[in-house]
Amino acid sequence: MTTAAKSELITVRDYLRYAVSRFNAAGLFFGHGNDNAWDEAVYLTLHTLNLPLDRLEPFLDARLLPHEREMLLDIYSRRSQDRLPAAYLTHEAWLGEHRFYVDERVIVPRSFIAELLQEQLTPWIDDPWAVESALDLCTGSGCLAILTALAFPEAQVDAVDLSKDAISVAERNIADYHLTERIQIIQSDAFSQLDGKRYDLIISNPPYVNAESVAALPPEYLHEPEMALGSGDDGLDFTRIILREAKKHLTANGILVVEIGHNRDELEAAYPTLPFTWLDTAAGDEYVFLLHAADLPD
Repeated sequence: MTTAAKSELITVRDYLRYAVSRFNAAGLFFGHGNDNAWDEAVYLTLHTLNLPLDRLEPFLDARLLPHEREMLLDIYSRRSQDRLPAAYLTHEAWLGEHRFYVDERVIVPRSFIAELLQEQLTPWIDDPWAVESALDLCTGSGCLAILTALAFPEAQVDAVDLSKDAISVAERNIADYHLTERIQIIQSDAFSQLDGKRYDLIISNPPYVNAESVAALPPEYLHEPEMALGSGDDGLDFTRIILREAKKHLTANGILVVEIGHNRDELEAAYPTLPFTWLDTAAGDEYVFLLHAADLPD
């Protein structure tokens, strides 16, 4: 942008209009928290200016200082040219009212399980205080392990991931929430380091993107760790491990909750005898299943 052009952009409103135009012209993909150019521009602008994320209107006609203009142009450029997800630019992601630190070592948090945990998995768990042990398999940033600990106040939670990089991010988030005494991080390839451990609740948002979809991912997703996305030709490789191993790690009345994206039909075809319960989420009842320990294969 030329100096003359910059001089025409004066207020927050001006910069928001410019950002939306630039994002639309770049053909950006929105799938990491916002779903359109306007919301993305508002979020990046308010965050960069250290303004409340829920208070745009009072600031729309505020004039910007020169260094603030440069900061906004820089973050708009990185979003447009580098196609970095907004969460990696701001180093934060939100699940409901909960904020988590993120960077390119972990997938950007997004899980339908999060909204189910906010309801303490009602009605499938009658007494949240009776849950004494829980496992978050493929913890990534640790966000679901943290939400699990908050939802079930008496639970000790194991947060498991294979990636050392992801574990470092999870440790930071767990410390930020002052939950280091209740959440134990374990580096493990699936259940391999969990011999003898049993849980009242196992949750997992594993890799579940099929090979065809991985090959067609927008550039924004290519900044995320590949191991956190793809899971074989049909997207179910890791889910098969979970279904094969989960029973030996659940208590007698334990439950398993797993997110599988758009793979419901493939999963039910592969396991026609399993009595999957599909849980209602904001996006519908096709993305998260629940099984009781007694329903799982030995």
